[in-house]
Amino acid sequence: MGHGASRLRRLVHEAAKFGAVGGAGVLVNLVVFNLVRHTTDLQVVRASVIATVVAIVFNYVGFRYFTYRDRDKTRRTREMTLFLLFSAIGLVIENGVLYAATYGFGWNTPLQNNVFKFLGIGVATLFRFWSYRSWVFRALPARETPAAPGPAPVPQNDPAGPRKARQQVP
Repeated sequence: MGHGASRLRRLVHEAAKFGAVGGAGVLVNLVVFNLVRHTTDLQVVRASVIATVVAIVFNYVGFRYFTYRDRDKTRRTREMTLFLLFSAIGLVIENGVLYAATYGFGWNTPLQNNVFKFLGIGVATLFRFWSYRSWVFRALPARETPAAPGPAPVPQNDPAGPRKARQQVP
């Protein structure tokens, strides 16, 4: 199997783990959204922002300790700062969709709120997947495999090459 197939397999595996955490985060997001929406008098987008923040905290724990547990852990402050920055952008994307549907088009029934909340989560998830894997949870540098013991390779264009090679053999 080629190098490209191996990379694709790793990406699919990563996407599946991201999806598992993200799927649980979507459930947390939607449950908190509906609880806040139906137990308080908050406007729909404010309830959604609260739910998104709760889901962001849930997702960070899942991503750090499950999806990206093998990634670099040496710069947690940088990681957390970037995670919060990209999560905030995702929050704006997610809730911007809901805001546009609710206040721009007047689609404000509980079903419409949930449909557009879910759609906003989907759009923001694409952005989050790209940004988290590219900037937040950085891969550790690939380890170099040590060369097999033996004489060092002699450059082909070295006129003393064969003589050097014979001299190195004990």
